[in-house]
Amino acid sequence: MYKKSVFSWLKHWDFMLLDFLAMQLSLMTAYAIFKGSLVYTSDVYRIVALSLFVSQFLVVFFLQTFKNILKRGYYLEFVAAFKHIIGVVLVDLAMLFFLHYSGLFSRKIYITMVGIYFVLSYLARIGHKTFLYKTNKVTEGNRSVVIISTSAMVDSIVENFSLPQFHNFKIVGVHIVDEVAPFKSFGDIPVLGADDDILDFICHGWVDEVFIRVPEEMSVPKLLTDELITMGITVHNCITTPDEFGTAYVERFGNYTVLTNSVKMVTYQQMFYKRVLDILGGIVGCIITLIIAIFIGPIIFLKSPGPIFFKQTRIGRNGKKFKMFKFRSMYMDAEERKKEYMAQNKMDGLMFKMDDDPRIIGSEKKGKDGKPKGIGNFIRNTSLDEFPQFFNVLKGDMSLVGTRPPTVDEWEQYDLKHRVRMSIKPGITGLWQISGRSKITDFDEVVRLDSEYIRNWDLGSDIKIILKTIVVVLKRDGAE
Repeated sequence: MYKKSVFSWLKHWDFMLLDFLAMQLSLMTAYAIFKGSLVYTSDVYRIVALSLFVSQFLVVFFLQTFKNILKRGYYLEFVAAFKHIIGVVLVDLAMLFFLHYSGLFSRKIYITMVGIYFVLSYLARIGHKTFLYKTNKVTEGNRSVVIISTSAMVDSIVENFSLPQFHNFKIVGVHIVDEVAPFKSFGDIPVLGADDDILDFICHGWVDEVFIRVPEEMSVPKLLTDELITMGITVHNCITTPDEFGTAYVERFGNYTVLTNSVKMVTYQQMFYKRVLDILGGIVGCIITLIIAIFIGPIIFLKSPGPIFFKQTRIGRNGKKFKMFKFRSMYMDAEERKKEYMAQNKMDGLMFKMDDDPRIIGSEKKGKDGKPKGIGNFIRNTSLDEFPQFFNVLKGDMSLVGTRPPTVDEWEQYDLKHRVRMSIKPGITGLWQISGRSKITDFDEVVRLDSEYIRNWDLGSDIKIILKTIVVVLKRDGAE
């Protein structure tokens, strides 16, 4: 899944915060000049301060006034700051008019505040950008990219990626397509060999995106790009002439124009809403988790001395590893004993699941129907073991809804077609879970369901899956 840079203002939260502070400081200064007291002591001006804050947020959110802020010079920043302030003032005055406050505040104070705001906002933007460049924080990348190019072009591309336009990217590999190219060294950046080598590297590594630039007379094999997209990797093809490309997306990639292909295109606005849903759900989930821990924690410890929480390395979005938390429902040596039971794995593919798993705490205790009735089985059947993952959701490693994260050994066995399911953040629940996870034994069917979720994703589908998950858990339908 790829986030189109329509709402890229979201990554510039630091500039937004400085702008909010500049506005409030400007209002305080203007009020102090004419009234000689603190602005927030006045009921009217408290409303004005609040309306200014809301107006700033609306302008930033809908007009994207902080988009590409790191690329703007002094003059362009001056113009951008002026347009931003005009937008804030117009929205604010309209809001105050509809609230019937337009005649209750001083015009002199308001105009003075706007002038001070413009000066402070502009100086804050320039000053913060200078600070970021001097401390090299602008070049810290959090999006990993593999470059595919020729021996004649690759040096300039690698050099380009050190520019501020690419501050969000980290090169993790380079692939030179012309076979006669001499061996290249780019410091710590590995140079990948044949197409099979690069596919294997991307399949099992942390790679978010691939950037391709080759001469017009040369083309990258379509099979290679198809395999990359099949894995869920976002592919940027550098082009010179925009055209109609169906579901592909033409955009600026640093100072290049590229044709971007991805299994799913989403906006920053959509991802912002999804993150808000995750945070709200994560807070509620963490509170419930702590309450559950009070009751089942002592029982887990008594039945199997050791930590009540289980921490395991899992694979997150695009191969990035993270530590996932669960309530421990298995004995301490469960991972070591897993190899003993691989022959009983009922999943046809790269997941492990078996009936009446003896590694589960208390599974030796049987009910009248012969089924295990231990505390571990109860925790798993009621899905209580999943609740600590709400901490992962709050951290940002996981989402409420997504695809289940594989273990490291499962990930290392993935074929190219399987990788697409990890092109988004893993989730606590997903389409596979509400489809009856205990009844699905074909891993390819799991991949199909996950791919269907990714390609058809919207916020409404997440809400539907969450509601269906609650019903499934209460009915214990499809539980392990």
